[in-house]
Amino acid sequence: MSTASTLRVGSVELPNRLFVAPMAGVTDRPFRQLCKQLGAGYAVSEMVTSRKDLWHTLKTSRRADHTGETAPISVQIAGTDAAMMAEAAAYNIERGAQVIDINMGCPAKKVCNKWAGSALMQDEPLALQIVEAVVAACLPHGVPVTLKMRTGWSQQHKNAVRIARAAEQAGIAMLTVHGRTREQGYKGQAEYDTIAAVKAAVRVPVVANGDITTPEKAREVLRLTGADAIMIGRAAQGRPWIFGDIAHFLATGEHRAAPLTQQVKHWLLDHLGEHYGLYGEFAGVRTARKHIGWAVRALPGGEAFRAHMNTLDSCATQVQAVSDFFDALSVDHDRLPAAALDLAHEDDAQDAREAACTAN
Repeated sequence: MSTASTLRVGSVELPNRLFVAPMAGVTDRPFRQLCKQLGAGYAVSEMVTSRKDLWHTLKTSRRADHTGETAPISVQIAGTDAAMMAEAAAYNIERGAQVIDINMGCPAKKVCNKWAGSALMQDEPLALQIVEAVVAACLPHGVPVTLKMRTGWSQQHKNAVRIARAAEQAGIAMLTVHGRTREQGYKGQAEYDTIAAVKAAVRVPVVANGDITTPEKAREVLRLTGADAIMIGRAAQGRPWIFGDIAHFLATGEHRAAPLTQQVKHWLLDHLGEHYGLYGEFAGVRTARKHIGWAVRALPGGEAFRAHMNTLDSCATQVQAVSDFFDALSVDHDRLPAAALDLAHEDDAQDAREAACTAN
């Protein structure tokens, strides 16, 4: 399977088979655009709540903002009521969504305690009811519906294959499976046997997700699962060019050169400009800190720079600091040091991971 080949999801054609996973607080429009620019063929939005009373909050309005975003535009919705989820699908289609994705994979307690996200895998009749309602709402608009789930609720209750078959019958156009149960959260190692079983059980495209952090791992996961595409989340944080790296490796069997330090600087500064434009000065400076931190944390002097950068409270000073840091780094490193490329995206604290998967 060539990841350079297109993939059709209902009426929508995706330019390649390397996807950005939805991560609340991370995959906003500027970050999705950056990943697409650097090789991703598809990026799913942050989770948007199905609660109508929250649609006009600042958080949701930002998440539903697709101004200038390149197609295809995919929006993930979360909730527990079929009618509300159908209404949320229509609401987001009106705002430009070309694909609607149902969240049945988020393990965050804040989400699961409301029986949304991966908690839906415990109630298969409700999960199917939601799928049917959302598909029906999207059908008149010609918008395909996709589903992201886990292998099951727990090790003893792995029902991904059963849900996948039912979802396909109900009209789901593509399935993404994260190779962990909800019980695991992000702990332990992702397993791929269940993803392979889902792939063997359905005819719609299947996407493999979980622990794909290097080009070699991407190739291995494709081999083990037979998946039609792969989805990358945390490994793209601070390293959005990973999609291009993987595409090159799968096409040639060789690693491409590390990116030029000055090129990385320009990518990051362009990203910051878009980020500030979406969030404004006050929120923009503060929410940009994590993106900058991810970009520099493995670089020489990166930890000290992160500490300094977190004291800055204006866009101008933040931009200048980032520019100065990469200019200084480029004196000794024309390209990013190997340590930055070899950095394993290890698990963060559980609460930090849950914060990256939390709806309104």
